[in-house]
Amino acid sequence: MNLDTLPIGAIARISTIDWAAIPETEGHRLRSLGIDAGALVEPMHKGILFWRDPISVRVGRMTVALRRKVALAIQCEAAA
Repeated sequence: MNLDTLPIGAIARISTIDWAAIPETEGHRLRSLGIDAGALVEPMHKGILFWRDPISVRVGRMTVALRRKVALAIQCEAAA
């Protein structure tokens, strides 16, 4: 499943990220924040507009806001 469809409060591990689908500057920001394959993520909140933008995600002790199109490029698997 991708990060966009992960239920609020569910903890998952990032399995892959489609870096080609993300602008280079955004990809650099994500890597510097620790969002890469193997990281644990937990969706905290989704926007209330039609596009449900932005999505706030907990990574470690940080909460990061992501655009939905970026969240669609992040594939997750259930954390063991």
